[in-house]
Amino acid sequence: MPQSVHDRAAEFHNKAAHAHQAAATAHGKGDHLTAHELSQQAHEYSKKAFEHSQEAMREAAQKK
Repeated sequence: MPQSVHDRAAEFHNKAAHAHQAAATAHGKGDHLTAHELSQQAHEYSKKAFEHSQEAMREAAQKK
């Protein structure tokens, strides 16, 4: 069964949060290159979460 738009948005929010935490850990260890790469990945996940959230809002508006 396909995931709902809400589930996909939540999944990307969780992935972004995990990447942010990993970036903070890498930064704390002095690995700034890895921290930067993980921050970029978190940003991409956040953008995808936002896109899915927008889609969920459009779907909800169409049902009214």
